[in-house]
Amino acid sequence: MTDQRKEVQLPQGPIRYREAGEGKPVVFVHGFLVDGRLWDGVVDRLSNRCRCIAPDWPIAAHRAPMNPDADLSPPGIARLISDFLAKLGLEDVTIVGNDSGGAMSQVLVTTYPERIGRLVLTNCDTHENFPPGMFKAMPPLAKLPGGMRVLAAPFRIEALARRAFAPFARTKIPDELVASWMEPTKTDSKIMHDAGKVTAGMNKRYTLAAAEKLRGSQLPIRLLWAPGDKYFPISYGERLANEAGNAELVRVPDAKTFVPLDQPQRVADEIAEFAASS
Repeated sequence: MTDQRKEVQLPQGPIRYREAGEGKPVVFVHGFLVDGRLWDGVVDRLSNRCRCIAPDWPIAAHRAPMNPDADLSPPGIARLISDFLAKLGLEDVTIVGNDSGGAMSQVLVTTYPERIGRLVLTNCDTHENFPPGMFKAMPPLAKLPGGMRVLAAPFRIEALARRAFAPFARTKIPDELVASWMEPTKTDSKIMHDAGKVTAGMNKRYTLAAAEKLRGSQLPIRLLWAPGDKYFPISYGERLANEAGNAELVRVPDAKTFVPLDQPQRVADEIAEFAASS
């Protein structure tokens, strides 16, 4: 099995990624304040069956800042992902999204569908649940001068950062991984600027528009949803599955929001079966 970490230069800036395996391409889209390592367990179990590509998207834990004029709103991230697929010459891609990366993935497949063969969503923002719950206060604050620094301040304390991430997984997230995710915004003002643009751009109008475009769509969609997630209730997964024309909902027990951390084998097996059958 090959396992390579590479970097490509896009008009928006550099994107670093891990690549492993051969076969049908699977591109992973993580969410806010994490990076491509969220998918490591899935990639390790899937790369003997598919070509796995796990980028570090500029969603606030990346280490290579974007160009100052880069659009990091959901449509901008969708365009960036589309440009990445084109840069690598990928076709018939399986896109796999989690958390806010799932929101970006929905915008992607409904705006730039040309290279995409199927969509897998684990627990993520959909419809009016973007961002979810108490996180709805973040975008307005991020638009204020110094607002992003206020939002980031608690995460500068490692114990508070670990506590903030704990509810997203049943599995204990390694302390060093959480610390690594927090480091870029603590040490690089350009990354902090990128994070502010991403946060300020989160808005339910994008996921509502994507859901409407997916209504009746024949794009094959598989929703791998952990029941009982307080941030992304399964009712949203059920709603999306019922509205889309070619979607199925698979319940993944013993997991929370970070399904790929809690159930990497199950997620890998579901992706492999889905990619082979659709």
